[in-house]
Amino acid sequence: MAVAGCTKCIKYMLFFFNFIFWLAGGVILGVALWLRHDSQTSNLLILQFEGQQAPGTFYISVYILIAVGALMMLVGFLGCYGAIQESQCLLGTFFFFLVILFACEVAAAIWGFMNRDTMSKELINFYDAAYIKAVDVSGSPSKDAAISVLGAFHTTLDCCGKGDDTPLFQQVKATICPPRILSSPKPKSCHSELVSLFSEKLYLIGLAALVVAVIMIFEMIFTMVLCCGIRNSPGVY
Repeated sequence: MAVAGCTKCIKYMLFFFNFIFWLAGGVILGVALWLRHDSQTSNLLILQFEGQQAPGTFYISVYILIAVGALMMLVGFLGCYGAIQESQCLLGTFFFFLVILFACEVAAAIWGFMNRDTMSKELINFYDAAYIKAVDVSGSPSKDAAISVLGAFHTTLDCCGKGDDTPLFQQVKATICPPRILSSPKPKSCHSELVSLFSEKLYLIGLAALVVAVIMIFEMIFTMVLCCGIRNSPGVY
């Protein structure tokens, strides 16, 4: 027998929140795919220098987001269907997956907080390694490769140098910095631009995670209330 009264209202509220949850999963999946293929990050993270690939720690959080977004869409559909059908089995399964998702999100948030500076520092170190070779006056075999790597950083981030550049760098910057940057009165530091780049993207990820966490809490509450209402409805044993 169908639920009635306040429980029926909870049923449709749960359906509504699950629909929002399903949409949020689609948005997160879309944002994650955009972050994965964003030209600024992808142009930097595909670089190689002296046989080493640019650090890809940032992509770990992006791949987690892709998996979470896809799973959210699946779980959201399950919750919508379970609410409409008033199925305790489906709602119980939905609640189980919701708890797992919530736990994964908390774990990912803790990991992201602990590694919030790692992503930019790794790329800064990668940049500095190429920087040292690019200004090497001894003409090392990897100097041309280093200049190419720095050129990719400067073109992508519209920056030039580290902000406290040596006279040696002043001699080569005309060949590795875009003309539009050289014409600027005070070119931006690539160190500060790398920090800003990942700070903005991590802020976007954190905001999305916070919104989803709030929706999850409401869904868990409504799911428990609806399951109790279905169990206590006449005709349900």
